[in-house]
Amino acid sequence: MTKQDEEFLDRITSYANEVCADIDPQKTQISVQLERLMPIISEIAKESGQAPEDVFIRYMDLASEAMVKTEEKLKDSLQDLSDEIDGGLI
Repeated sequence: MTKQDEEFLDRITSYANEVCADIDPQKTQISVQLERLMPIISEIAKESGQAPEDVFIRYMDLASEAMVKTEEKLKDSLQDLSDEIDGGLI
């Protein structure tokens, strides 16, 4: 992920954390979540000359990539902890 990708993702994620703080993403329809994100998506689309749909797709792709990296780090950390426990260090 490039620095530009990280900034793009951070911008939308920060906005989402503010406007979606009061909702449970597991219990809230995607359409409601998307509606709340449309102001920032539209703003970025205007700035970049892209369609809002393209901005949303890029956001979802980058968010998925970031989630995979986070899960890999967690898995590695848990494996390290398991190795320490098995090795008698803990």
